[in-house]
Amino acid sequence: MIDRSVLSRSYFTSDKIVRHHVDSFNSFLETGLQKVIDEQRIIETDIEGTHIRLGKIRIGHPVVREADGAIDKLYPTEARLRNITYAAPLNLGMTIVSSVGEKEEKEAEIGLLPIMKGSKICNLINLTNQEMVELGEDPQDPGGYFIVNGTERVITTLEDLAPNKIMVEFEDRYGDKIEVAKVFSQRRGYRALVVVERSRKSILEVSFPSISGRINFVTLMRALGIETDEDIVNAVSEDPEIIKFMLENLEEAEVSNKDEAMEKIGVRVASGQGKEYQVKRANYVIDRYLMPHLGNDEAHRLIKAQFLGRMAQACFELSLGKRAPADKDHYASKRLKLAGDLMEDLFRVSFNRLTRDIKYQLERASMRNRDLNVATVVRADVLTERLVHPLATGNWVGGRTGVSQLLDRTDYIASLSHLRRVISPLSRSQPHFEARDLHPTQWGRVCPSETPEGPNCGLVKNFAQLVEISTSAGSETQIKSIIYSMGVKPIDPHLVGMEEQVTTYVSELEALEEAQEMKIEHDEDDVGVEADIFE
Repeated sequence: MIDRSVLSRSYFTSDKIVRHHVDSFNSFLETGLQKVIDEQRIIETDIEGTHIRLGKIRIGHPVVREADGAIDKLYPTEARLRNITYAAPLNLGMTIVSSVGEKEEKEAEIGLLPIMKGSKICNLINLTNQEMVELGEDPQDPGGYFIVNGTERVITTLEDLAPNKIMVEFEDRYGDKIEVAKVFSQRRGYRALVVVERSRKSILEVSFPSISGRINFVTLMRALGIETDEDIVNAVSEDPEIIKFMLENLEEAEVSNKDEAMEKIGVRVASGQGKEYQVKRANYVIDRYLMPHLGNDEAHRLIKAQFLGRMAQACFELSLGKRAPADKDHYASKRLKLAGDLMEDLFRVSFNRLTRDIKYQLERASMRNRDLNVATVVRADVLTERLVHPLATGNWVGGRTGVSQLLDRTDYIASLSHLRRVISPLSRSQPHFEARDLHPTQWGRVCPSETPEGPNCGLVKNFAQLVEISTSAGSETQIKSIIYSMGVKPIDPHLVGMEEQVTTYVSELEALEEAQEMKIEHDEDDVGVEADIFE
């Protein structure tokens, strides 16, 4: 007989029980911080020809600044006893570029980042048990939490619907059931809900942020660059039954080309403005707010049109019974946001606030004819305050509350349980019966019995004892290379290649016709193959 307790004991150790928190925070330190900096890259100013170029970010080890100016190494016990934050300084390389030229890159301290106990830059790493006892630490303490103003705060794992994934469902509207396809498009912390729905008359309509009401599907497709009826139908489906529905949509089309479509959308997004401004605003809204995860440039519009076509196809397949409604409670439709992911969201918003302050300070110094210096324009308190306050209160960016909680120290098991807690963003005042129920896909992932009674029942859960969470599925490049090795053909990411392919096919077809007219002999099989390609 197999003794399963051996497996349990080997896993249930302090270094495994909160490994998901520690690994995600380490990933945030290694790649997340620099990723946010690279997204910004440059701080623009209103000073003519002057901007700041951002370089590499470097993080130190937790320290404390004494009243006399001395800087000492800080340990968690001291932070608890003195009611201070266990945090490390962040240093960022900056280069002031002006019309005169570039100044030498200088490193400036931009703020203090609260550090998770047990992470790779915690001062307790690599200490022996005896050394930890001498510093007042319990060697069995698993870590995975922060110390903010002397209190131990844990960032609870958030469970949410998977972004960038099409989900179809029925919705009751005015007594009728209509088919709806939704996707939560997420890019750099910004999340936009895009909805394609099929009305009672089988007409498709699209809604997305920054635009009131719903837009006709065909109008939006033509605005994105797919203008002909044939191309619009092909972008949706080749199924004859779906094509019938699409023909109804084309008959009810409001516009016939891209320019008319842009004007139509412009009237919706900038009513009462000049025609030129309306078109400009329409272009901006489509690029920025329609499926931002696919890109925010004009070059990405064809990809967005193809994605909209897939959403329309899903709507029609649901109405024809060829597809079942999405199961939102299936764990494949869920994603878990760990401490590192939530800290990245917080740092992104906090850093944006810092860049605005740096821009203001630089312009102020320029107006007073002072020498522009990185060290004098950076106010570290701006970033520090916006990182510490959400951790201290639990009020996170995006309007979430209760993300950071006071660590339960009732006993050791209560602490471990709290560090492995998962919370759902759904409202506690609503029934949400299906969301609260046990789902078969939670087997082995979520504990079926450890959940509170009352309004939080089923919405506050805990990980199963032996579950592990992957924090990095590999880079986008690695995933693409694996997919390509399986036979998937890559396309040009900027879609320039697609247009070039079409142009090439057309020119080859013309050359073929010309050759036939000149009675040049061709092998019939070759001609047949080429004809198939062009079709």
